[in-house]
Amino acid sequence: MTNNGIPRRRIALVTGITGQDGSYLTEFLLSKDYEVHGLIRRSSNFNTQRLEHIYIDPHNSTKALMKLHYADLTDASSLRRWIDEIQPDEVYNLAAQSHVAVSFEIPDYTADVVATGALRLLEAVRSHLASQPARQIRYYQAGSSEMFGSTPPPQSETTPFHPRSPYAVAKCAAHWYTVNYREAYGLYACNGILFNHESPRRGENFVTRKITRAVGRIQMGLQSKLFLGNLTASRDWGFAGDYVEAMWLMLQQEKPDDYVVATEESHTVEEFLQVAFGYVGLNWKDHVVIDKRYFRPAEVDNLKGDSSKTRKVLGWKPKVGFVDLVRMMVDRDLDIAKREKVLVDAGYMDSQQQV
Repeated sequence: MTNNGIPRRRIALVTGITGQDGSYLTEFLLSKDYEVHGLIRRSSNFNTQRLEHIYIDPHNSTKALMKLHYADLTDASSLRRWIDEIQPDEVYNLAAQSHVAVSFEIPDYTADVVATGALRLLEAVRSHLASQPARQIRYYQAGSSEMFGSTPPPQSETTPFHPRSPYAVAKCAAHWYTVNYREAYGLYACNGILFNHESPRRGENFVTRKITRAVGRIQMGLQSKLFLGNLTASRDWGFAGDYVEAMWLMLQQEKPDDYVVATEESHTVEEFLQVAFGYVGLNWKDHVVIDKRYFRPAEVDNLKGDSSKTRKVLGWKPKVGFVDLVRMMVDRDLDIAKREKVLVDAGYMDSQQQV
């Protein structure tokens, strides 16, 4: 309660707020009447496109329930400062260098942000609570199905990890840091092991969005070929908008725990191509070219989650199925391609057609 008897609005701190998951989670938390604070990295380019539709100028203090602050998971002092100032009830650590293929090219940076960054944030939470023992902060760590790597499916909370990339190794470290702080210091800390989750807000260098962007551009005559790597890799793909609810539900339980979040269906990249291209009447085989540069040094063949614990304990289940997810993404990227076509035809934009 506040001094005037009005219930205090819950406060959430979100790292990675400008990403796909961060934007959906922020929408969800605002719908629950939270005040949401996001930590963003300083850049010469604005990277807040996914939040523009919910952004309100902070000068409008009565309506601006989302606020952004500069910080970085590589800067421990900034993390502690904002936790002390914001006094959050919940902390969601979604920030990461999250591209698996890129992690092979920048492994040191990936480890620093994904693994040690999580440790810095956990320590900032622990030290803050040590100075204010009457408070409680509930902490969510974003895990990844990539941590299972080459372990055969289905993968659940008890399945051994066998990471196959620097990104996955770093996520494993962040997972165990979270477990350690829960067990050693009594922190309310949860790991959400989320299987692949996509949306129209997915980054364009991830294979699913790369495919749907290409479908839109090919349909509009702006592109003719799509270059991909391993088409036999199989993934458990769900909708990111569904998965952020599971994150929140984890922090509403009486006791902290770890949960797998998945659709329990697995589809290959080739199946994704079939649905995406077939939706607009195209044959993917007429446009896809295999390029060896897109193969990983160590492949992950099949990820398929067992989310029975999440469904039973949290009462969560996905709402958007595989085909609807792919079509949702294609619809969005068709709209983008149509706008690009107008600009290309007017001479304001180069189509950058590959061949």
